[in-house]
Amino acid sequence: MSVGKDPERRQLTAAEIGAIAHLYRGEVYRSTIWRTRLDTTTNWSVVTLGVALSIAFSSPEASPLPLILVGVLISFFLMLEARRYRYFNVWRARCRWIEVHFYAPMLYNGDLRMEDGWQHTLADDYCAPSYHVPMRVAIGRRIRRNYFWILLIQTTAYIGKIIVHPAPLTDLSQLSERAAIGPLNGHYVLGLGAVYCLIWGSATIWSWRNDLQRARDRQPGTDAGTGMG
Repeated sequence: MSVGKDPERRQLTAAEIGAIAHLYRGEVYRSTIWRTRLDTTTNWSVVTLGVALSIAFSSPEASPLPLILVGVLISFFLMLEARRYRYFNVWRARCRWIEVHFYAPMLYNGDLRMEDGWQHTLADDYCAPSYHVPMRVAIGRRIRRNYFWILLIQTTAYIGKIIVHPAPLTDLSQLSERAAIGPLNGHYVLGLGAVYCLIWGSATIWSWRNDLQRARDRQPGTDAGTGMG
């Protein structure tokens, strides 16, 4: 729909436009604060993984167990970051919605396609705020954008540790022996590791496919990053 032809678009007074400008500044500030909080949990994951790597590779006789235990902390930080991302996504979506439907038409000389009733959509989001993405989508997005490399380094380091320490493998059967943890058979440990990687990998693929579907469901001519749903 062309600019200025949306029958549901309310004409704003100068005072109301000023209020929306202040509202936009507030939403940008909130999205910035929550974006910083996302970086914090990522840093925690990187630091804890670094500590585990230092301990595990401190000597050939050092146990690879820290590289397994750090997975618990990484999983906790990932869940915490996904929860924070859901909050961040609310503020980010509102900012983009205002930018595309309020500021962009002021700057664009010509026809600009916008979603019908965009003001009602924004008002409903303020009256009944809710998360815009489910938890599993948020987890998958954080893995794709940050945690993929953290999880890859953790997995590679663990496999590398049991392959080269205390001495390089001479037979594949030794892999299970070195993976054993106390009474727990090495086959079970490796199996749990495979499940660990499969869970996060499945979450990543699922969220990626969900994002593609959400982009296809949006109206043609709108920015794929501005959806409020």
